[in-house]
Amino acid sequence: MTTADYSQPTATLSNGPTMPLLGFGTWQIPDAEAPAATSAALEAGYRHIDTATGYGNEAGIGQALAEAGLPRDSIFVTTKMPPDHVGRERRTLEESLTKLGLDRVDLWLVHWPPNKQATPAAWEQFIAAQADGLATSIGVSNYSLDQIDELITATGVAPAVNQIKWGPSLYDPAIAGGLAERGVVLEGYSPFRASNLDDPTLLAIAADHDATTAQVIVAWHVKHGFVVIPKSTQPERIVANAAGAKIELSDDEVARIDALAS
Repeated sequence: MTTADYSQPTATLSNGPTMPLLGFGTWQIPDAEAPAATSAALEAGYRHIDTATGYGNEAGIGQALAEAGLPRDSIFVTTKMPPDHVGRERRTLEESLTKLGLDRVDLWLVHWPPNKQATPAAWEQFIAAQADGLATSIGVSNYSLDQIDELITATGVAPAVNQIKWGPSLYDPAIAGGLAERGVVLEGYSPFRASNLDDPTLLAIAADHDATTAQVIVAWHVKHGFVVIPKSTQPERIVANAAGAKIELSDDEVARIDALAS
């Protein structure tokens, strides 16, 4: 294994655990390719793996986790329930755990608002699964602030995380601030798809750091305290993306990147 370790820096979740700000995204990685890609990420020092029932690759990721032989507590694993699985929440999570080869996930998310609704009934099942130790933390993905408030009002429990499409061009201080006010960690997905990698501002900042624009985007997330889950199946790209988490951007550079959304 490599000596690189991206278990730090972390975000502290509302119920206590910490979550590495850098994670490995696995959307669109087929199950057959998931063992190699996930193994490459773990070898590169990623200690946070993000998957979902809907990705169809939990078994392949489970194989990589088993083969890595790393202590369970050293890896943060997220999976997500499809929105059309309301009414079979527990069974969905148990199937995920079987495929992943785990007795619990670190974070379980509602992948999208079911029927575009907050759906507190599903959230109550997530709270129950957390209470039973099947998920250390629970959260949502692609929820609006109003939908999060609906869950909080109905159950008294706020999601620990909201995973949303995010990047410099989508930066919205109102969303970031609103989640922070509610104690919800912002996790961004598709950071490169949501960005223009040829943007002159990003290119200039990248040149100043002898880095790629993708690395600068990762560094921007980390500087803000946003969780970021870049995805690749190419080992050299997996390593390069991770290195962005070690780049220290200045406050001025962050402000220039923030301004790309305006």
